[in-house]
Amino acid sequence: MVYLVLAFFGCLSGVTTVLFGFGGGFVVVPVLYGVLTATHGAQDAIGQSAMHIAVATSTCVMIVNSVAATRKHQRAGNILRAYVWPLAAFIAAGALLGALAATWASGGLVRNAFIAYLGVTILDCLLRQGFMAQGDARPRPLGPGVLVGGGVAIGAIAAFLGVGGSVMTVPLLRRRGLPMSKAAAMANPLTLPVAIAGTLAYMAAARGLSEALAPWIVGYVDLLAFAALALGSLAGIRLAAPLIPRIPDRLHARVYVLLLALVMLSMLAV
Repeated sequence: MVYLVLAFFGCLSGVTTVLFGFGGGFVVVPVLYGVLTATHGAQDAIGQSAMHIAVATSTCVMIVNSVAATRKHQRAGNILRAYVWPLAAFIAAGALLGALAATWASGGLVRNAFIAYLGVTILDCLLRQGFMAQGDARPRPLGPGVLVGGGVAIGAIAAFLGVGGSVMTVPLLRRRGLPMSKAAAMANPLTLPVAIAGTLAYMAAARGLSEALAPWIVGYVDLLAFAALALGSLAGIRLAAPLIPRIPDRLHARVYVLLLALVMLSMLAV
């Protein structure tokens, strides 16, 4: 029953990945954290490592999601190489730093940082001009300072929280005049370096454990949960892909912010 629930939320993460560039982390982390804390006591090794397992498994799922969603958006013509590839290398560098920092931090700190960052992002989207309004006719390029400083910051924060880069890349590209369809699309390939770095860092960090948390957990990655979530995600991406060109730009932006708010509330409730 638990894995059917995870498959359902995996499907939901696939939908949010292909439509909003979330990569899956905003859905997977709260759900898996809630499942683990509900099924394991506070004194249980898995229960104590619930946030680390949730983030590590999320980064694994994001690898699958980002590749599958990127392919769908390439076919739809939404991937602009001039914005993606210069930023990807700096995001990868930041992701290594963020992933290593997350493995040293306590689960409580990662959880609180996750909630705080969602709150800041929601307020930024609502209060600062340039996100809710429709993109400009002539998108502006990313400057050197944004590429280097912004890329490293995006990678570090995204890997630390296990959420992919969409929470920063979508607002960034949106304020450069891009429509939501393209801003969300390009968050998917930019999530891949974050996902790979995060997964490798959590696998390496688990070497310090005296023994495996469970036979189905490799490092901090829950393989059974990963399988259920990934299969559901692929189904969700396939189902939602036809909707990509049909969502009005302003509605697309509003739903993006609404989903961030729902995830934050779910984490506060767990």
